[in-house]
Amino acid sequence: MKRGDAGAIDRLPAPADALYVPPRTEPEESIQHSLFGEILDWMLAPLLLLWPMSIAITYLVAKSIANQPFDHALEDSVTVLAQQVKEVDGRVVTRLPGTARDFLRADDVDSVYFQVSGPRGEVVDGDRDLPQPPPEDAERSGRVHFRNESLHGTAVRVAYAWVNLRPLAEPKAGPPLALVQVAETLDKRAQLANAIIKGVILPQFIILPVILALVWFALSRGLSPLAQLQERIRARPPDDLSPIDSRQVPEEISPLVGSLNDMLARLAHTIDAQKRFIADAAHQMKTPLAGMRMQSELALRQVDPDEIHRSLEQLAKSSESATRLVNQLLALARAENQPHAGLALGPLDLGRLARDVVLDWVPASFAHEIDLGYEAPDADGDGDGEEAAIEIAGNPMMLRELLSNLIDNALRYTLPGGSVTVRVRAADGRAMLEVEDTGPGIAPAERARVFERFYRILGSSVSGSGLGLAIVREIAVQHGADIGVFDNPRSTSKTFPGSLFRLTFPPPATPEPDAD
Repeated sequence: MKRGDAGAIDRLPAPADALYVPPRTEPEESIQHSLFGEILDWMLAPLLLLWPMSIAITYLVAKSIANQPFDHALEDSVTVLAQQVKEVDGRVVTRLPGTARDFLRADDVDSVYFQVSGPRGEVVDGDRDLPQPPPEDAERSGRVHFRNESLHGTAVRVAYAWVNLRPLAEPKAGPPLALVQVAETLDKRAQLANAIIKGVILPQFIILPVILALVWFALSRGLSPLAQLQERIRARPPDDLSPIDSRQVPEEISPLVGSLNDMLARLAHTIDAQKRFIADAAHQMKTPLAGMRMQSELALRQVDPDEIHRSLEQLAKSSESATRLVNQLLALARAENQPHAGLALGPLDLGRLARDVVLDWVPASFAHEIDLGYEAPDADGDGDGEEAAIEIAGNPMMLRELLSNLIDNALRYTLPGGSVTVRVRAADGRAMLEVEDTGPGIAPAERARVFERFYRILGSSVSGSGLGLAIVREIAVQHGADIGVFDNPRSTSKTFPGSLFRLTFPPPATPEPDAD
C-alpha cells in the first residue's frame, strides 16, 4: 500500500467479529457435603465394619481357649486308661474296676465314651461305635492325639493313644499296639465359649456408644476453629477487607486462610481501582458536560443567528468529546472485565485485520491532512508485493479496538503534512504490530506512564481523555503481547522525533498431533 493512495485500495471483506462465548460451567452437585459428616462416616464406617469381624475372631479364640482345659482332661483320662491295658497270655485285657468306669463316664452335661482295641482292631472294652483313627497315626505311638468326629449324629472330641503292649521288645520285632480312645460331646465347650463371648461382647455394647459419643465430641472440638473463623468473618463490617489473622487458626487451616487473604487483597485492589476509575470518570465527565451546559445557556441568550450558530457548533464539539469519552470508558471497562468473563481467542490473520482497520481510518487521515500508510508483511522478502499471512490467537473485536486507539493517538499528535504508518511483520517466529508517527515523540521518562488512565503529558495541547493507551495496554495484556514505546527510527527531525508503538504477540499454540 503506497502512501497517499489509501482511498484507492480495494477493501477486503472484514472478518466477522468473534462473538463472546461464555465459558461452560460444570454443573454443581445438588447435594452439599458436610465436612463433619464426611469425617464421621470415614471414622465410624471402618469401626462398624470391623466390629462383626472382631466378634467372629473373638468367638474362634474363645472356642480355642475353651478346648484347652477339656482337652487336658481328656488327655488325662486316656493316660489313666492306657495304664490299665495289659497283655496276658497273648490277649489284651483291661484291669478297669466298675467304680473307675462310673467315674470315667461321670458327667452331668456331656456324654463320655471310651474304647480299647487290640492290635488286630478287635474291641476289647468300651463302646464299639466309636470310629477308628487313621492307620497312619499308629506310627506316632506314645503320645495322645486329638481329632473331631461324629458319633450317633453328634459332634464329639476324641483323644486317643497307641499303647505298646511289649515295651521291652526289640524295635525290629514290631511290638503289638493297643488303641485307647476317650470321647465326649461338645456341650461344656460350647457353654464355656458362649460365656467368654458374653463376657467380651456385652462390655462392647456399653463401650461402643461411649466411643461414638467421644468421636462426636472430638470431631466437634476439632472442627470448632472453623466455626470460630466463620463467626469472625460474619462479624466483620461489609467494607472490612483486611487480612485474616492466621495465627488464631490451626496449622491445617492456615493455607485456606492464606488463600482467603490473597483473594481479599485482590478484591480490595479491584475495588480501589473501581473507585478510582469512577472518581476519575466523574471528574473527566464534568468538563464536557459543563461546556455543553454553558454553550446551551449561551445559545439561549443569543438573538444573533450567527452567534447562535457558533454556540451550536461548540455544543456539537462538546457533545462529540463527551461521546468519545463515554465510548472510551465503555471500551476500557469492557477490556478490563474480559479476563473475568473469559476472552474468546481464535486464529486470525493479523495483516488482514490491520489492513481493514487502516482503511476505516483513511477518511480521518484526510481530514487531518496526514499521510496514513500500511506496510504489509512480505511473503518471500523480494519486494514483489505478495502479502504473507501472519496468524495469531486473538479476539478480532478487541484487537480492532486496540489498533484504532493507536491510530487515533498517532493522528492526534502528528502535525498536518506528517505521516502515520501501520506495519505488520514477523521476527523470530513472533508476530509484530507497529504504529509509527512523525509527531513530537514521547520522552523516555514518560513512556511508562502514558498507559495510565487519564494521564496526559504536561504541555500537550492536543485534546483527549487519556484513556486510549490505557485501553491498548489492557487488550495487549489479555493477548499476552508485549508493548514497547520507542523513537521513530525513520525520523530525521530533532524537533519531531516521532514515536513507534510496537506490540509483540506470542507465537500461536501448535496443535497436538492425533493419536492415530
